[in-house]
Amino acid sequence: MRVAVSTDGSMVAAHFGRCEAYTLADIDAAKVVKTETIANPGHEPGFLPGYLAERGVNCIVAGGMGPRAHGLFAERGIQTIVGVSGSVSDALDALAKGELEGGESTCDH
Repeated sequence: MRVAVSTDGSMVAAHFGRCEAYTLADIDAAKVVKTETIANPGHEPGFLPGYLAERGVNCIVAGGMGPRAHGLFAERGIQTIVGVSGSVSDALDALAKGELEGGESTCDH
């Protein structure tokens, strides 16, 4: 599984499209085996789902995301988990163990 986490500093960002960066993580056998951080290339409607899909991402973790973005990721078969807060490393560890729980989106659109 390849995951992209919206990232501000070391924390899960509240808004998927307007974060500073994305932490890309490869998870295998319930462990995070590799991570890298890439800069957010910019928030342009409809761009990020394709951009991240081209990098092999099949799961998105964020604090919040609008309904249009949810739909665009779903069209590409990419799972979205929103309502996540705290450190990126804690979120990734919980996801790897199958324990990450999403909730309500933290953005209002």
